[in-house]
Amino acid sequence: MPSIYKILPREDWDAAQAAGAFAGAGVDLTDGFIHFSTAETAQDTARLHFPGRANLVLLRIDSEALGAALKWEPSRGGTLFPHLYGQLDCKLVLDARALALGDDGVPALGALAP
Repeated sequence: MPSIYKILPREDWDAAQAAGAFAGAGVDLTDGFIHFSTAETAQDTARLHFPGRANLVLLRIDSEALGAALKWEPSRGGTLFPHLYGQLDCKLVLDARALALGDDGVPALGALAP
């Protein structure tokens, strides 16, 4: 079960839970798919896109549960990233946890399951 990860603001996760699904936020809505990261790329995503942002949540999802709607596409120097073309059913989220900012102002993700 390869895990993938999504960093998002707490208020977006709260709204998704109330609705039962997450349709995306910000760049997801602009690009037409939900951006995810792998265990290997998530901390870099936090550094590049979320420095200084508090009140964030890290979601962990079983990539296989998303089926054919999940596409692995090149980004950042050709690295393959998981992109979900559709909404994320909140029932598929294995874990959601609050993120704290590290001393460098970047959300600290800690060890992630691959």
